[in-house]
Amino acid sequence: MLRFLPPAAALAAAFFAIPAIAADLPSGPAQAFAEKAVDEVVARYDLPGIAVGVIEDGRVTAVVTRGELAAGSGEPVTPQALFNIASNSKAMTAAVLARMVDRGRLRWDDPVVKHLPRFRMHDPWVTANMQVRDLLVHNSGLGLGAGDLMLWPEPNDFSRADIIAGLAHLRPVASFRSGYAYDNLLYVVAGEVAAAAGGKPYAQLVREELFAPLGMEGCRVGSWNVADAGPIARPHRRVDGRNLPAPPERGVVPDLTSMAAGGIRCSLDDMLRWIGMWLDPAHPWLSAMQRQATWTGHVPMPVGRRMREWDNSHFHAYGYGWRLSDMDGQWKVAHTGTLSGMYSSVILLPDLRTGIVILVNGEAEDARTVLGQVLAKRYTRPEPALDVAHYAALLERERALRRRAEPAPDTRARRPATRREATALLGIWRDPWFGEVALCPRGDGVGFASARSPRMRGRLMRVGERWLVDWDDDGVDAEAWLHPPGADGSTLRLSKVDPEADFSYDYQDLAFVHERGCR
Repeated sequence: MLRFLPPAAALAAAFFAIPAIAADLPSGPAQAFAEKAVDEVVARYDLPGIAVGVIEDGRVTAVVTRGELAAGSGEPVTPQALFNIASNSKAMTAAVLARMVDRGRLRWDDPVVKHLPRFRMHDPWVTANMQVRDLLVHNSGLGLGAGDLMLWPEPNDFSRADIIAGLAHLRPVASFRSGYAYDNLLYVVAGEVAAAAGGKPYAQLVREELFAPLGMEGCRVGSWNVADAGPIARPHRRVDGRNLPAPPERGVVPDLTSMAAGGIRCSLDDMLRWIGMWLDPAHPWLSAMQRQATWTGHVPMPVGRRMREWDNSHFHAYGYGWRLSDMDGQWKVAHTGTLSGMYSSVILLPDLRTGIVILVNGEAEDARTVLGQVLAKRYTRPEPALDVAHYAALLERERALRRRAEPAPDTRARRPATRREATALLGIWRDPWFGEVALCPRGDGVGFASARSPRMRGRLMRVGERWLVDWDDDGVDAEAWLHPPGADGSTLRLSKVDPEADFSYDYQDLAFVHERGCR
């Protein structure tokens, strides 16, 4: 239960004051603390651009922006700059569904097939018994990130209908509702359930049910025109120690298949309005019953060593689009977002009526973790004061220990595979959900090319006795081992070379069978 519930009128006045933050930046201890922490993180991790905001007791008390929309452009990041919030989109999808429950358009325990008759999982019993709530809590029995290659790398030509059809071919690795494994595909399905219940496309529903009533006018979902948007932060990747921006977007940005799972874009201003609503328990946008349902721990999650040692955490669970835990004895509601050079974090401490938003347009996993810790600890455990250098050193130590325990394979002795030695592998191969790939002659060697995911194109290499796919696009940053079929004619498979590569490269879920020869 919240410790302090101020009068609804005062909360509403504080909430609707949020739009003025860009014109009148806050001052005071929170602003000074946030500026210092952000400057230290930017310097340590060489971030291209960042936007950070803090709400305390219903007021915006810190807004910090640093860097550029695109490195070298001279265009500064502002509180109105659009960032891809990635998986922080999940809480918005869940909240729109909660609005549909409030209106009687659906129930959390409705079977998914009631709203999407074409929905199928690999197991017919799971198909019949999967409820709307199950789409949101990562308990399907699928493996970590199963099927994500239908979403990323972008662009590709997989549609939402393809994802719904593809789920039937993804084999579970655990029994239904037996545990937690993060997935994205079922959030895409959740968006389609919301659309079916709401009677309009997902993007339109989000605009009308969420952005408009909460005044999040800068956010973008579905397809939208660059000319009609505010400043746009471009994602960056690190190349030879430099931040390399993605090309600028022009014209109409297409509707992404992954929208409900991780494709919404918002500014810092917008995200502060969003968390302002959540920190106001009297806000009428969502009923008290649905707020409670959203922030209830539906599936237990592991309490990792870092959580225990850094935060003295005792519980960890997943709600509807939110991760729930305790941090130094305080209730914490949070989520992160990661997508191709865009990192976000939302941290809420509801009993303290405090919220933090972090948006970064670069490769910033460690920076996000470190900054989130420093900012949150100001409220949960201000003494002893632990700074950016402290948490950065802890992360570096963690990584070194992991690498010693499971070092990345040394692939420097790679060489291009010849057509002759790869003769048995040549041809067109098909996976039931990912589609065709071609292992065919390319120049003096052998190429690998996906028919539906054009960035997954590379060269077949040899590393000793092993086969490796070296991607042409440096942005596809998880190389793959290629495992030929066995003597029994089994399937051709892939696996990650680097065990720490992003889980969305779910090569392990692919099983290719030979279709025909190369042309």
